[in-house]
Amino acid sequence: MDGATGGRQVRELLGLGEDEERVYRALVGLSTARPAELAQRLAVPAAQVDRALDGLRRRGLVGPAGDEDGLRPLPPDVALGDALLRQQQSLEAARGMVAQLTEEYRASVRRHDADHLVEIVTGTDALRSRLRRLQDGARHEVLWFCRANPLAMPGPENVEEFGALARGVRYRAIYERALLSEPGALTDVERAVRSGEQARVTDSLPVRLAIADGATAICPLVPDRASGAPSAAVIGRSQLLDALLALFESHWRAATPLLPGAGDEPADARPGEDERLLLSLFVGGVPDKSIASQLGVSRRTIQRRLADLMERAGVDTRPGLAYQAARRGWL
Repeated sequence: MDGATGGRQVRELLGLGEDEERVYRALVGLSTARPAELAQRLAVPAAQVDRALDGLRRRGLVGPAGDEDGLRPLPPDVALGDALLRQQQSLEAARGMVAQLTEEYRASVRRHDADHLVEIVTGTDALRSRLRRLQDGARHEVLWFCRANPLAMPGPENVEEFGALARGVRYRAIYERALLSEPGALTDVERAVRSGEQARVTDSLPVRLAIADGATAICPLVPDRASGAPSAAVIGRSQLLDALLALFESHWRAATPLLPGAGDEPADARPGEDERLLLSLFVGGVPDKSIASQLGVSRRTIQRRLADLMERAGVDTRPGLAYQAARRGWL
């Protein structure tokens, strides 16, 4: 799209004509002016300037100046802000209607054609694109099974999550323990949790999985035998999707919270933020060596910090620390 086309589209969005924009810009440059002065400055007929000024007055962009026929520009954010707000509201309403109509269409197709229940997507780029669209279209909740060695979208590339979190979409993610041992993985997870993601960790997950709003799931399959490219099933509302939702919830209940809250103890008795991170990894079964690597400290430092936490909890074993952390609400 070239600059002229882009400018025309913006003017249409704001309800401005090309002449109105030119006259308004000229008036802004002069601070105050008469119509004849504007016509002379722009080298256009006076009637053309008069028509543009009539449109600008209707939009609240031009007002009288001190003398008899002088004019002055009025702030555009006040006059055009309401127009932009109305456009935004209309776009949101249209987006909701498109999503509703799409769901109705898919439901109707699935009722009449079982072949549309599952769509197969093949290739890294295609799978990555579907995962982005899944999150961009989410309105309520996204669920993730995050296995080690991602196929299409490593954590740092999933910028769509932060946009969805910012607009109020809830994220619940379960991470395989092995994934947290990958370089930089814990930093990525911590950033997501700080942004609002609810995260838990478990030994292993049966499949890779992403579900949006309980309506659409993406479940990668075995690599394509001919090309070696990953493939995935996109699953709509069905008993199969219900089974995947139940699978997620069962693993969510059994997984260990990662980077949890501080519980109900007095503030001076609660573990600090770094200690809660250490505890969540420890209770999640991440080895000391991996914890040390992720936190950028030595293994001896991790052992010392765990010993300090055991002393604070009044226990002398690691299982006792895990029990007390759960009982005291540290997790």
